[in-house]
Amino acid sequence: MNYRELIFQYILLIPASLIAITVHEFSHGYMSYKLGDPTARNLGRLTLNPIKHIDIIGLLCMIFFRFGWAKPVPVNSRYYKKPRRDMALVGAAGPLSNILLGFIGVICLELMTLIKVEFQSTAYYIVLTACTFFALFANINVYLALFNLIPIPPLDGSRIFYVFLPPKAYFGIMKYEKYIMIVLIILMWAGVFSGTIGWLGDKVIGGMMRLVELIPIFR
Repeated sequence: MNYRELIFQYILLIPASLIAITVHEFSHGYMSYKLGDPTARNLGRLTLNPIKHIDIIGLLCMIFFRFGWAKPVPVNSRYYKKPRRDMALVGAAGPLSNILLGFIGVICLELMTLIKVEFQSTAYYIVLTACTFFALFANINVYLALFNLIPIPPLDGSRIFYVFLPPKAYFGIMKYEKYIMIVLIILMWAGVFSGTIGWLGDKVIGGMMRLVELIPIFR
C-alpha cells in the first residue's frame, strides 16, 4: 500500500470512527434511559451528534489502531431496579451496537460487489470507494466491540462481568480505573492488543460474511 492509499484509508476512517463511537455511546445512554436513568438525557448525551461524544485521543486511537474510546456517557445506577444486572445490560449495549453496525457494513460491502460498472470509469471509482469504506466500517466496529469486551475497567467488559463479582471486589478494582486507563493506552501504543483483536476481528467478520452469503441474492 502506497502513501496515497494509506492517506485515503485514514480519511475514510474518520467518518467510520465517528459513527462507531457515536452509536456506541448513544446505545449506552439509551439502554440506561430505558432502565429508568435520565442522566444522559438530562446532560444532553442521549444524542447521535458525534461532537457530544468525541474524545480526541480516543478518536485518534480509533483511526490509527482501529480501536479506541469516546467520552463515557454518564449513568447513575441508583435509578436501576436491579443495579448489578442493569449495569451489565448498559455495558453490553455499546459493543452489541457495534457488532450490529459491523454486520450492516458487511451487508453493504456485499451489495457493492453486485454492482457491475465499467472498469476505471467514474462509477467504478465510486463503487471502489464505497467498498473500501464499508470494509473499514465493518472492521472498525467489530474491533471496537471486541476491545470494549475486555473485562477490565474502564472498558465495557468490566461492567458486564461486574454481575459475577462480589461488590467489594468490583469496587476495589474500580478505584484504580484511571491508572488502568493509562496502562491501557501504553499497551495500545505498544501494539499489545493488535494481534489478538485483529485475529478475533477477522474471524468475526469472516463469520458475518459467510452468514450474509447464505442470503439468496448473494449466492
